[in-house]
Amino acid sequence: MDNKPLQEFPQQNEESQGEPSEQRPSLVTRWMERLAHFGLGEVTIRIGTNVLAVLLVLTVVWLLQRANLGVTSSLPAPSSLTPVPTQPVSQLPVEMAFALDGIPRQAELHTTIPSRPRMDVITYTVQAGDSIFVIADKYGLKPTTILFGNYDTLKDNPDLLSTGQKLNILPVDGTYYEWQGTESLAKVAEVFGVDAESIVNFPGNHLDPDTIGDLSHPNIAAGTWLVVPGGKREFTSWTAPAQLVRSNPSTRVWGPGVCSGISYVQVGYGTFVYPTTDHWLSGTPYRPDLRHFGVDFAGAQGNAVYATDAGTVVYSGWNDWGYGWLVIIDHGNGWQSLYAHLSQINVSCGQNVGQGDLIGLVGMTGGTSTGPHLHFELMNSILGYVNPLDYLPAP
Repeated sequence: MDNKPLQEFPQQNEESQGEPSEQRPSLVTRWMERLAHFGLGEVTIRIGTNVLAVLLVLTVVWLLQRANLGVTSSLPAPSSLTPVPTQPVSQLPVEMAFALDGIPRQAELHTTIPSRPRMDVITYTVQAGDSIFVIADKYGLKPTTILFGNYDTLKDNPDLLSTGQKLNILPVDGTYYEWQGTESLAKVAEVFGVDAESIVNFPGNHLDPDTIGDLSHPNIAAGTWLVVPGGKREFTSWTAPAQLVRSNPSTRVWGPGVCSGISYVQVGYGTFVYPTTDHWLSGTPYRPDLRHFGVDFAGAQGNAVYATDAGTVVYSGWNDWGYGWLVIIDHGNGWQSLYAHLSQINVSCGQNVGQGDLIGLVGMTGGTSTGPHLHFELMNSILGYVNPLDYLPAP
C-alpha cells in the first residue's frame, strides 16, 4: 500500500458553499451594509454627496483660473494704455440707492386700507327687532343722537320707532339742524352748546370758511341740514305729566282715548303687582334721558295684562304718540299706571278696577318694532315718573 500522504484540500465554510465567487458583494457594498446596520447609511450618502460637490466646484474654479492666466498674458502692458479722463458721478437718490443696495420689497397678499371716519349723514331702514339702543350701538353713537337726528320722525319719543322707517344716521354724536335762512349761526350754536366754528369746520357740512361771511348772517342756503358735532338740546315732551289726564285732559297730546268728566276715582292700596305674566324686560329699559319713562316687559301676543293696583280708568283707547292702544289707571292716592301697545282693551273710561283685574292683552300696536311687549309706566304726583322695577315685588 502506497504510504503517500493524503493531499489536503481547502475547507469551505457554510457561507461560501453553493455561492459562486463572482457573485460575492464588493467591499464598498459590504461597508455600506454595515453602516446601514448601525443607522449611518443615509448620513454617509449625504456627506459623500456634499464632498463630491465641493470637489467638483474646486475643479471648475481651478480650470477657470488657468484659463484666465492664459488670457491675461496676451493683454498689453498697463503703461501702453491711454488714460481716460474721469467724470464726476452724481449721487443717486436715496430711494434708488436703497434699491441698488438690495433691500427687497415685502410682497403683501392683502392690502390694508386705513379706516377713515364717516363724514356724511346716511339713511337707515328700521328692521324688526330694532330699538334706539340697537341702532345706536350698530353705528357707535349715543341713543340720544338717534333721537336728535330724527325729530320729524320720532318726535323725541323712542316708542314711535317702527319697522320700515327711514332714519338719519349722523356721522358723529350731536344734533341735526335745518337752516331756515335768517337766523344767526352764532345763536344756533349757543342753543346747542357748541362753538359756531365747530359747525363751519365740520367736513360733512361742506361749508367754506372763506365764503361763509358774517356768522350773524352767514351765506348758508335755506333748507340746508347741518350736523352739529357734540350738540345737545332739551327734549320735547309729548307725555302728559302725572294727574294731567284727570285734571286737565288734552286730546291733542293724548289722543281720542282720553276720558273726561271724571271727578272721583277709586283709591288703591298703594302697593303694586306685576302687570303681566312675564317679568323680564325686552326692548328699552327705564331711561328718562331718552324720554322713555317706563319699562318694556316681554310677552307673547295676547298675554294677559293686569291692573297693578286698584283704581279708575282715565284713559282707554288709541294714542297718537307711539303708545298704540293704551290704558291709564288713576289709583286715587297720587299714583297713576300706564299700559301701552295693547292688542285688546278690556276696560272702558270711568270703570273701577281691582288690583290684578284683567284690563287688556299684550300686543305691539303703535308702530313698535321690538315685537309684542307691554310698555308699563308708574307716575306719582310728587315724585313724577319713577322706575317701576323699584316699586314692584322681587320676581
